[in-house]
Amino acid sequence: MTEDQKQKVQNILQSILEKMGVAVNVDITEYFDSTQFIVKSQDAGILIGNGGEHLKALNHITHRMCEKLVGEDPHFIVDVNDYQRERIEVIHELAKMSAQRVRYFKKDVELEPMTAFERRIVHSVLSEYPDITTESTGEGFERRVVIKPL
Repeated sequence: MTEDQKQKVQNILQSILEKMGVAVNVDITEYFDSTQFIVKSQDAGILIGNGGEHLKALNHITHRMCEKLVGEDPHFIVDVNDYQRERIEVIHELAKMSAQRVRYFKKDVELEPMTAFERRIVHSVLSEYPDITTESTGEGFERRVVIKPL
């Protein structure tokens, strides 16, 4: 993502949050081969929502607005008070534990539905395991990763 694109995304994100009436500070960082826009706010609960639902919606809206402005969907993630970063760590551990189950029981393990970003994390983490393979199955919000023994 170019510096100009980062600035445009940051401006769009700040505009959305201002219209919501939420006081925030937005920083830009690189994390897990993706640009991350870190939102710091006292109103994190409102922005994250139950199970991260509001944060997923905020990511979706920001991506769609940037797509219209930039002409493509730049790869980035919006995070609020490190919620996503902690979720990424949980997904790493889930992927590793599930891989161990696949190795031990020699049976497929189907994970919970995940966003495209979360599925990429699982595929990336488990690409280092030579004795298992991963694939995404399902449609829309029910899309998930299946881990299989080779």
